[in-house]
Order: sequence, then C-alpha cells, then structure tokens
Amino acid sequence: MNELLEGREKCYQCYRPISSCMCPHIRPIMTQTKFVILMHPKEFKKTKNGTGRLTHLSLPNSELYIDIDFSEHTAVNTLINNPNNLCYVLYPGKNALHLNKEKIETVGKQVVIFIIDSTWPCSVKMLRLSSNLQNLPRMSFTHSKSSQFRIKEQPKEFCLSTIESTLSVLELLNEQGIEEIEEGAFESFLDPFTSMVEYQLGCASDSIKSVRFIKRD
Repeated sequence: MNELLEGREKCYQCYRPISSCMCPHIRPIMTQTKFVILMHPKEFKKTKNGTGRLTHLSLPNSELYIDIDFSEHTAVNTLINNPNNLCYVLYPGKNALHLNKEKIETVGKQVVIFIIDSTWPCSVKMLRLSSNLQNLPRMSFTHSKSSQFRIKEQPKEFCLSTIESTLSVLELLNEQGIEEIEEGAFESFLDPFTSMVEYQLGCASDSIKSVRFIKRD
C-alpha cells in the first residue's frame, strides 16, 4: 500500500518512498518475547535511515508507539500493569540485568522488552520524563560487534542501531532458551537494514558523481 505525499509516492509500511521501499527485504521472525518500540518523534521523521520501524515490521510480536513522555500512555501502561507480564526496558544501568551473564527467570510470564528508539541525548530525556519506564528493571548486554550503520556516525564505538541491538538481544534470548529461533533466521534479520544502508550509500555516490560531472562541464 502507498500514498501520494508531498508529490512522492510512499509505502504505508516502511514509510519510505516507493522507489526505495525496504519491505521486500523484511524476513519476519516470530518470537515468544514481546518487543515494544518507543520511538521519539524525531526518529519518526527519519524515513531515510530510521531502523525502529524496520525492527517493528520484522517482529510480528511487537508494538510501536511514538511519543516523548509515556507516563500516561494507555497501551504502555496496560502492558506494564498486566500481572502476567515481566517487563524490562533495554537501557544500561548499574543494576541492569546483564543478558550475557544473567538468565531471565520468566516464572511463566510473558517477557516484554521496551526499546527506546532515539538518539542517546533524546533517550535520556524520554526515560527521565516517563516515570512508568523509570520504575521498570533495566536490561543490558555487551557485544564485540561493529555497527554496520555506515551512513550514520555512532556516538560511541559500542553503539548499535535499534535493529542491530534487537538482533543481539534475540541471539542472547535464544541462548537462554527463552526463544527457539532457527539460526538461519538471524542471518536475514538485518537484510532490510543492510539494504537501506547500501541504497543510501549508492545515492550518496551518485550525488558525488553528479557534482564532479557538473564541475567538469
């Protein structure tokens, strides 16, 4: 599905122009864990390089909400207040559950992981304003990966995009036996992300070639 917006046809799913739609590259993964992506409004506007929506589209058992302060957000609070849910917010902290070293004790509950999709400065503000998220236990992980986000400079060497972070979490949950995802599914999970990066790099290269051609003329 698509719409005509500002003179350009766009995809209703990934919100990118039809000419660079990433939906054909998405390989959904069914999970036991529910992922809730909390997207900052600024990220919603990043149709060219945002990965939060691609993450959501890749996980059928996920929800996506856009806001800055989620304190009074009905859907978010419904998930948090459900006694059958075991909720975490993926965010580093002194007392955060370290997925590489600690196992989640599900005690028969549905694991719900809230992922803040924003820049680091904005995520700090979102967490500070959202009192309901402040009260949730935090979850973190360590990795030795390098971000493939070559069109965007990460604030620190260890930083990953939202979709890359989600993949790391899924791999660790799989190791813990909380998920039962075939390894092959992990290999294609980043396909829409890597395709998006390659597309943007191609556009940048074409722009540079055009400038050089104009200068030569």
